[in-house]
Amino acid sequence: MNKIRVTKSFNFETAHALYGYDGKCKNIHGHSYKLFVTVIGTPNSDSNSPKFGMVIDFGDIKKIVRSEVVDKFDHSILLNVNSPHKELGEKLIAEGHKVIFTDYQPSCENMLIDMVNLIRSKLNPEVALQSVRLHETETSYAEWQAEDNR
Repeated sequence: MNKIRVTKSFNFETAHALYGYDGKCKNIHGHSYKLFVTVIGTPNSDSNSPKFGMVIDFGDIKKIVRSEVVDKFDHSILLNVNSPHKELGEKLIAEGHKVIFTDYQPSCENMLIDMVNLIRSKLNPEVALQSVRLHETETSYAEWQAEDNR
């Protein structure tokens, strides 16, 4: 049995603020995020299947990640609902802005954990989430690996 990893990348723009942080990131600021999603599985061996030879159709990964992550996070502001930023977020919503309240500090690391859970819940059982990498900048990223979380 040959296991194959399949990766698709995505781009989106999101702003956030880190309440209580001791640096510039305490202020609302945005990033051009790049997300890499890797799954692992065995290529389909049914020659009668339209997915013959595929671990997963790239289009299926695209549908899952777009609906669960990109469409939700793109051009939004993430704010911790358990911080004074909630009041600011409510004002922004009233003015027509797209705000996502999180129950976590919206750091790159915590955003990544949230995204892993959203994606993993939509995958078929024969395909496993292998890794997810979220680039906050060109040179800085957080990465989740299945092997680290068993």
